[in-house]
Amino acid sequence: MDYRVEEIATAAGVRVDTLRFYQSQKLLPPPRKQGRVAIYGDDHLDRLGRIRDLKNEGFTLAQIRRVLRSPESAAPSPSAEPLLEALVHESVGVRTLSREELAREAGIPAALVRAAESARLISPLPVDGEERFTEADAALARAGLLILEAGIPLQPLLETANQHVTGIETVCDRAIDLFDDHVRKSGPAANDDDAITEVFRALLPQVTKVVALHFQRTLVNRALARLEGREELVALEAALSATDKNRLEVTWR
Repeated sequence: MDYRVEEIATAAGVRVDTLRFYQSQKLLPPPRKQGRVAIYGDDHLDRLGRIRDLKNEGFTLAQIRRVLRSPESAAPSPSAEPLLEALVHESVGVRTLSREELAREAGIPAALVRAAESARLISPLPVDGEERFTEADAALARAGLLILEAGIPLQPLLETANQHVTGIETVCDRAIDLFDDHVRKSGPAANDDDAITEVFRALLPQVTKVVALHFQRTLVNRALARLEGREELVALEAALSATDKNRLEVTWR
């Protein structure tokens, strides 16, 4: 079936300027021309539907472009490249939140959301032209609120958080390089998208646990070192108890 630009925009449930923006971003093939009139077809309508579905799943336009360029994009199945889909699912979760929704769900003022952004503790994703936050951001904000309620001042907490972010980004980049070199490009799972995805899904909680438990143990041990030789026996016993329990919760869903 043939469509003019206004007709296909209506059929796809998008605005004409949105459709043209997708074309400028190479997400939608150019229409054929009948004289000076642009004519679209059912393949354009299918592509617009797929873009909508991927956006609803939390994919950014850059990620959608990568998915649509993959060899599997011509297949009837709407599923994206497995590893990319897994990465987006783990980072976005089931849904995204506006800045106001994040503040409301976390029970914190919008100004505190901005402060957490400035410290790079949370970072919005561009979704359909809007800045959206993930469920992980909401969980992080709630945890931060509990720390503040314990009496830790906001500014020193944010400064410490910023130092942590700088260090952890370097560690994460190195971890990605290791995964890329030894799992995605070589080893038993190489060149098998499904196998690579399964390894990623299996490793992610284990790596998270290693990092979180190491941080917890280091924090407790350094606190013990400060207490050593003092008469603060209650605090010492509490720290030892925390060290022995090892029941750290590292999941957010």
